[in-house]
Amino acid sequence: MAQQRTEIAELGEFGLIDRLHAGIKTTLPDTITGIGDDAAVLDLGEEYGLLTTDLLLENVHFDLAFYPLKHLGYKAVAVNVSDIAAMNGIPRQITVSLGLSNRFSVEAIEELYAGINAACTDFRVDLVGGDTSASRSGLLISVSVFGKVSKEKIAYRHSAKVSDLLCVSGDLGAAYLGLQVLEREKQVYLADPSMQPELDGKEYVIQRQLRPEARMDVVYELDEAGVVPTAMIDVSDGLASDLLHLCRRSEVGAVVFEENLPIDDQTYLVATELNIGPITAAMNGGEDYELLFTIRQADYDKIKNSPNISVIGFITEPANGVVLHTKGGNRHPITAQGWTPLSS
Repeated sequence: MAQQRTEIAELGEFGLIDRLHAGIKTTLPDTITGIGDDAAVLDLGEEYGLLTTDLLLENVHFDLAFYPLKHLGYKAVAVNVSDIAAMNGIPRQITVSLGLSNRFSVEAIEELYAGINAACTDFRVDLVGGDTSASRSGLLISVSVFGKVSKEKIAYRHSAKVSDLLCVSGDLGAAYLGLQVLEREKQVYLADPSMQPELDGKEYVIQRQLRPEARMDVVYELDEAGVVPTAMIDVSDGLASDLLHLCRRSEVGAVVFEENLPIDDQTYLVATELNIGPITAAMNGGEDYELLFTIRQADYDKIKNSPNISVIGFITEPANGVVLHTKGGNRHPITAQGWTPLSS
C-alpha cells in the first residue's frame, strides 16, 4: 500500500506547527513553555528566560532587487526582538547565522552587519555568536534572541479574559502597502530600466516595510504605567490572523471596531492609489510588528492618553466568535487572510 502523502500547503504554516507539536513532549523541569507562543519560556530561578528564533530567506521573505542590505540586517534583528517584546520581556543577547552564495562580496556582508549592529545598539542587545555556511539558493539569515522577563510580568497568548480591552500599538497596514509599492516599481524598472521610481509621498510605508521597529518602547511604557498585559502577540502575519491565534489560544471571542483601527494618513492615500481597501490592508497586511495585547478594564486610565496605544475592541465569550464591527453597525466574522508562507 502506498504511503499517504499530505501536501504541506494543505496544512499551512500553523497547521504544520500544530501537527509537529503534537508529537513533541518537553521533559526538563526548567522548560516552562515550548512551541506555541512567541518565545519559549525557561525557568531561571528568580525570573524567566525567553528564547526565540526566526529565519529569513531570499525571494521568500525579501527581494534584494529593492532591499538594501543594511536595512535587511536591521530587520532580521527587529523581527526577532519583536517576539521577545510580545512576551513582555527584555532582549539581552542574539546569535546570527548566515547562508551565503559566492555572489556576495565581503563588503556586502559588512553592509548587512552594519544593519545588524545598528539594531543591536537600538534594542540594547549583544551579538554573541552564530554560524556561517555556503548556500546554493541565495541569502539565508537566521537570528536567535535570548531575553528575560519577571515572572509576574510575563504575557502569554493564552491568558486573555472575557471583558479585557483589546489594544494595539502604532498603526497598521503600512508595511504591506510599502511592499506593494516596491513590487510595482520593480516591475516598472524591469519593463524599462530608464524609468525612475515614483516614491514621493510613500516614504513612510516603504520605511515600514524595509526597516520595521520592534516595539520595545511600548513594553517600557506599559511597565512605567504599571500595566501588565493579560495576553499579547506581535502582529507579523496580519491583525486578523494574529488576533485569531490569540483568541484560539485563550479560548475567547473578540469584537474589533473598524472605526478604532489605527491607520496612518499616508497608508490611506497609498491604499487609495493602489485600489486597496485601507481596512483590508490593516486587517490582513502583515509585517507591521506592532503589539496586539489585552489589558484589564481597570488599567484603561493608565493607557488612555498614550499616543502609542489604541483600544480597538474587547474580549468576549468564545461563542460570540471573533468579529469586526463596521462603521455601519454590522458585524462580520474575522477570517485569517494574512501571509501564508507555506501555501502553494
